[in-house]
Amino acid sequence: MMMTTDDWTILSRAPLFRAMGPDILRSLIGGRTARRYDRGERIFQQDDPADAFYFICEGWVKLFREREDGGEIVVAIFTAGQTFAEAAMFLGGRYPASAETISPARVLRVEGAILRQAILKQPQLAFDMLAAASIHLKQLVEQIEQLKAQSAPQRIADFLLDQISAVSGPADIALPYEKSLIANRLGMQPESFSRALARLRGVGVTVARDNVHIGNIEKLAEFAARPTGDD
Repeated sequence: MMMTTDDWTILSRAPLFRAMGPDILRSLIGGRTARRYDRGERIFQQDDPADAFYFICEGWVKLFREREDGGEIVVAIFTAGQTFAEAAMFLGGRYPASAETISPARVLRVEGAILRQAILKQPQLAFDMLAAASIHLKQLVEQIEQLKAQSAPQRIADFLLDQISAVSGPADIALPYEKSLIANRLGMQPESFSRALARLRGVGVTVARDNVHIGNIEKLAEFAARPTGDD
């Protein structure tokens, strides 16, 4: 599918591409198209040659490693406006994790060789790559800190708040992907996630299947920010 005007807008705001300017960005992307994926489609497999990185135009993608028992460990989850796999692509070798869509998605593949050519023409892009990698690392560190510092209901409250742009009043949202995957991302078992989600009723959160009603955003934000011992 051809890149839309909205795609170009969010592409230009991504940390990796922001400093390039429109001319270099368009020369890098050129006439490439974003591929449409159904939910549950594999983008690349762990140990595949790391010869490209990806930009999400629409939807959600998870990176995960497979365990010997057949289960999986979710490494990260990305959504529209974010890049992934750029560090693995520059290190060469093979992807250390698999990537799979967790919702219908449109994903743009950028060949590593093309980006390397652009860097030779404009070395500043190498620093932009480092900035993007640093942002990913910062997000991972923050996620680890969150797991240690917050109770299970507080982690869910933070997750819900991340899905809305309003800062006050009520809100209705649809969970962006399945509850078991949200639980995995937040460091919980599915049954623990369900219990913790039910405990949010006390701060005005009700759930009907995949739809969540937040009675008061400010009250939920206050709850999420409390020290764990106060929960």
